Amino acid sequence: MTEANQLEAWLAKEREVRARLDAGMGVGVIAPSHAAGKSGIEVLRAMLRGEVPYPHIAKTLDFSIIEVEEGRAVFQGTPGTAHLNPMGSIHGGWYATLLDSALGCAIHTVMPPGRGYTTAELGINLVKAIGAKAPRVRAEGKVIHCGRQLATAEARLYGPDGTLYAHGTTTCLVFELPAQK
Repeated sequence: MTEANQLEAWLAKEREVRARLDAGMGVGVIAPSHAAGKSGIEVLRAMLRGEVPYPHIAKTLDFSIIEVEEGRAVFQGTPGTAHLNPMGSIHGGWYATLLDSALGCAIHTVMPPGRGYTTAELGINLVKAIGAKAPRVRAEGKVIHCGRQLATAEARLYGPDGTLYAHGTTTCLVFELPAQK
């Protein structure tokens, strides 16, 4: 697939997902009652269908969850002037947030009902500046390991032409969620 065709496919998928997200519950925080008894992947799929809200950070930093499957999560973002650092390039924190979202949600896809996680360690390597050539980038996170107490994942941030801009890893603590009252 050519770079132009790849970009158009990405944009079409983004329009489809964002329409569902915005037509659904919009931005917000998922109520514990909406997540109770559901696995992580069930919650994320409900989000993609617009049945539960998606996080404010996605709107603030102009990125969206695009797809999930067991052990994998893909986010797509639009690098823009609102994300520039004082030197005129995309701020490293934007790269890190997009990667952290893909990493965490990849781990979320393998959480059974009643289990949660939190980031214990996040490592990011920025390997190339995102320039005007990349009107969209994708962060694809994949689970490496998920055990009873720890989970690890890796992610790559790349453009529609395949250019790698950053990659990262995470270690998350896995735990029982408090029982709902």
